[in-house]
Amino acid sequence: NQFYPLVIEKLSQKLQKQGYHVLMFISDGDETDGVLDEILQYQIDGIVMASAMLSQDLARQCADSGVPVVLFNRVPDTSAFARHTTSSVTSDNREGGRMVAELLLARGHKRIAFLAGLEKSSTNLERERGFNEALQKAGASVFRREVGHYSFERAGDAARAMFAGVPERKRPDAVFVANDHMAIAVMDVLRQELGLRVPDDVSVIGFDDVPQAAWGAYRLTTVVQSVEPMVEATVELLHEQMQDNAQPRNVVIPCRVVERDSVRTAPPARRKTARASKPA
Repeated sequence: NQFYPLVIEKLSQKLQKQGYHVLMFISDGDETDGVLDEILQYQIDGIVMASAMLSQDLARQCADSGVPVVLFNRVPDTSAFARHTTSSVTSDNREGGRMVAELLLARGHKRIAFLAGLEKSSTNLERERGFNEALQKAGASVFRREVGHYSFERAGDAARAMFAGVPERKRPDAVFVANDHMAIAVMDVLRQELGLRVPDDVSVIGFDDVPQAAWGAYRLTTVVQSVEPMVEATVELLHEQMQDNAQPRNVVIPCRVVERDSVRTAPPARRKTARASKPA
């Protein structure tokens, strides 16, 4: 995912300016148990978990070790213990999903699909929640839904399932993809394999605003996750908990839509039919 190299770079720079050394550990997907055991063997001051879910057992293990944890781009699970011991920083994912639905509806789309990320991740849940709420408010609903697991390859497979061999009247005319990494895969499949035009045949919207989204080959309309404010909030939370033993809190950073070329600019024009008059 192209979003996280930016995050790691900014986060490392800011923590180093405060005199901290950064150790990076990579987990296998959302499986963090084994990695956390390894991390806690070091004399660490705090942990940032990026794009990973913290279970109640792991939250308790960190709390027992006296190590503050900040979740980046995730929120704690529903257990009371995790919510009261773990800080988090996220974008306003629900609002981002709502803005996407409103934009697609305003551009006249009727068959709007959603390509989900990881089913249980808080980012996906909140983005889809806001998206569905805005559609329902307008009297619409999701036309098709597939799951891409935040994977480039699986997002391509999901696009094929949505569009390959499907008659025009039964295929989506727009797709909201839960992140840019998958949206780029979707655009590649639509254009290079299926011969569909973006946005003439299908509009595509992503989420993150990674640098590749602005490349000329994609010009992807997307929801901007503001890396700098998110990193600033993460460092602030870590610092105050490591120094002052402050209470955990959850920070939500506003997001916005940046429009490029992957969404049509106006609803399709209605065809006018002329009525022939009979000769006298």
